[in-house]
Amino acid sequence: MATTGADTSLMHAQSTINKLPLVRRLEAVGFRAWPASSVQYDGSWQIRLTAGHPSKRLNSVVPLDPSDHRDLEIRLAKAQRKFEAYGRPMIVRETPLASPKLIDLLRERGWTCFDETIVMTADLVDLELPDMLDHLPSHDVGRFVDASLIVDEADPVLKPALAEVVSGIKPPSGLFVIENDDAGPVATTLCVQDNDLAGVMSVAVSPQHRRKGLGAEILTSALRWARMRSAKTAWLQVGADNAPALALYVRFGFREAYRYCYWQPPGAA
Repeated sequence: MATTGADTSLMHAQSTINKLPLVRRLEAVGFRAWPASSVQYDGSWQIRLTAGHPSKRLNSVVPLDPSDHRDLEIRLAKAQRKFEAYGRPMIVRETPLASPKLIDLLRERGWTCFDETIVMTADLVDLELPDMLDHLPSHDVGRFVDASLIVDEADPVLKPALAEVVSGIKPPSGLFVIENDDAGPVATTLCVQDNDLAGVMSVAVSPQHRRKGLGAEILTSALRWARMRSAKTAWLQVGADNAPALALYVRFGFREAYRYCYWQPPGAA
């Protein structure tokens, strides 16, 4: 029997509904794994703001209930004032938990969608990890932050804010750094274990040392650490256009769980 357009729409809607519990859980652990300085609620909207760090995950409106679409224009204006007070451009993070009516309103107002990101998960219980050199995690936040800034070639002025974010993580976390005797830090990753879930918050390799297996090496160490601590599922986020990282994660057994993107108003940089 042929599938009609109505049938396809119904199956898509059912698929979205079925994944909502997983989305809610991964969003919740994601908030704990990358904590904002200020978190306020307007209905089911979480308004996350961090004055010292520009990360979009730390500075965005995150709707958390598809059925919450009351007083949209009034609430957007209120959120805008909060962002202005923090000196941050207002952005809205769209996950499957966002109300379609909110997204329709943003589109009608000329907002644009950018930075599509894929959230991926992998089963740690049966995952066969490659036999690679094992790196033990550090608990030295200052050392990890310094290494992260070097590997990412980020502005050193971000050090206090990044240190505050990493220090504010409540669940157990492993801070991994690979150092080269001559070049210093060449790869970093942060893994946060939240009960049976382990979030790989970043896998960074310095541009000069890519394609040498360092990403796989440090990811293996983080996943092995998480599994030894009884985590059963690993999750991570990766830009939809980051083909090398996607290839690495798929090789490790990660599969797409859902996607999100950000919306910015007309005229935003």
